[in-house]
Amino acid sequence: MAKRHYIPVTADVPGAASEGNCALIRKVIRTALAAEGVDFPCEVDVLLTNDENIHAINQDMRNVDRATDVLSFPEFDLTPGQLPTSEDADPGTGLVPLGDMVISMEHVAAQAKEYGHPKRRELAYLVVHSVLHLLGYDHLDEGPQKRQMRAREEAILAELGIGR
Repeated sequence: MAKRHYIPVTADVPGAASEGNCALIRKVIRTALAAEGVDFPCEVDVLLTNDENIHAINQDMRNVDRATDVLSFPEFDLTPGQLPTSEDADPGTGLVPLGDMVISMEHVAAQAKEYGHPKRRELAYLVVHSVLHLLGYDHLDEGPQKRQMRAREEAILAELGIGR
């Protein structure tokens, strides 16, 4: 898998952007993009934060007054299976900007404990979940959309060797 995607990972909380977390996030994003057929250079920006900061972002951007585990801000209005093209690339960078993801590391730790699996697995799951949102997947209903998204999440995690 070519390392041609630009995936800056920043953190506004100490220690969140460790070498291990950054390497895992980049590997998961690259694997998810390849699994979804993204064969052009793109950019995905990642912010690792805490519950207080993701709460403020959720309030500002979505008018939702609570913390959450992950927020996704897609650049394009896509449907599953529909992809932007190289024509959508930023002329200055040659990269297609897919969007931004914000992850609460406090939620990562709490949910890993709640579900009884390692933080690494929870972080990988949230990254896959966010990438799929950037590519047009959604789970607003409890029916086919949610099942389709969950199936893709599990398939990508299995490809990474990250099981439950």
